[in-house]
Amino acid sequence: MMLLFLVGAVCANAQQGGGEEVEKEGAVWKIASTNSLNFSQMSLSNWAAGGQGAIALNAYTDWTAKLSKGRHIWENRFQAAYGFVHAFGDTYKKSDDKLIFDSKWGFQAYEKLYLSSAFNFTSQMTHGYEYPKNEDPKKISSFMSPGYFTLGLGIDYKPHDFLSVSVSPLTAKLVMVSDTLLRVRYGNSVDEAVRMELGAQVKVDLKKEIFPNVVLASDLTLFSDYLGTPANVKVFWNLLVDMKVNEFLSANLRMNMIYDDEITITDRNGNSGARLQIKEVFGVGLTYKF
Repeated sequence: MMLLFLVGAVCANAQQGGGEEVEKEGAVWKIASTNSLNFSQMSLSNWAAGGQGAIALNAYTDWTAKLSKGRHIWENRFQAAYGFVHAFGDTYKKSDDKLIFDSKWGFQAYEKLYLSSAFNFTSQMTHGYEYPKNEDPKKISSFMSPGYFTLGLGIDYKPHDFLSVSVSPLTAKLVMVSDTLLRVRYGNSVDEAVRMELGAQVKVDLKKEIFPNVVLASDLTLFSDYLGTPANVKVFWNLLVDMKVNEFLSANLRMNMIYDDEITITDRNGNSGARLQIKEVFGVGLTYKF
């Protein structure tokens, strides 16, 4: 009997490093982006040890635009990610999906201290499903289900170029769930398309080259809702480690962690409640700078 075995893997990772500075009429814009695309494929034919062929794709883009003019600063960041896994003989399953836009304005009040206002929008692009055993897929998310809008007023402390600590004692947050079947899952009432939270927020942003050709970017957000249970602090943490191995090869690690007591998750044993959510994406591939 003939044995045929084929395993293919193709990875591509495109990045724009360093950024570009543009100065006009006393204002300095600095624009930079990181973009990655990773693809892998495996095929099996008459493989005695067993297994299942599959393809996987992960795409990620991260753009920043910063304006400095006199005592004013304006920082903007847009992130989008999408990924899927398709095991042959099975359906396509989404593995990554996010849309995040941040915008922060600051006025220098004293050296490294700024009066600030910060806006955030977070959602996803397509439907998300969970796949209970021996049951049909169950939709658990979609665009604007949920969608989060946050606006905070406070101060921003910048002790270093790579570190920012924002404290916003007055922060308004809107939780939008357009799909009526998903509202209870994200803390809204069945007839409540938009729920408002009002509280305090602390956000720590860090981006630094920790080793030669290794850049770490981290943002941690803590939110306490005055209108809910203030002691139940909501935690949102995003981590990116970007590693350049050599001129052509790179690797990156993205990790997201969320704890929100308003989000109900059912585990494999059928128990429902708040859970610590963790997502990790690791990619290795070729690098192309432009």
